[in-house]
Amino acid sequence: MSKPKHKVVWSVSAETDLSEIIEFIAQRNPENVAHILDAIENEARKLEAFPERGRLVPELIAQQIIDYRERIVNPWRVIYSVKGNRVLVAAVIDGRRDFSDHLLKRILRAR
Repeated sequence: MSKPKHKVVWSVSAETDLSEIIEFIAQRNPENVAHILDAIENEARKLEAFPERGRLVPELIAQQIIDYRERIVNPWRVIYSVKGNRVLVAAVIDGRRDFSDHLLKRILRAR
């Protein structure tokens, strides 16, 4: 197997997002936790080889921020940026929520 082209790194806030998602699901549907965790982590792992495959984040484009992309693991959005050979997962957010302001504040703080 060939060596990945990029290294995927999770920000502290993205790790917190993921923990909160898993905790929430565990309270309501514990048998589904492992499947959802695997799906999100697998999608992030795919970014090692193909980080450009994600779309630009529409809410951030509107603010002229074009260095963040996203992959959808329905209903969650894995938000990340690519810098050199590093992929930084910045957030994992429930796509059913309006999070434009929250996401924008978080991204601006991280810059």
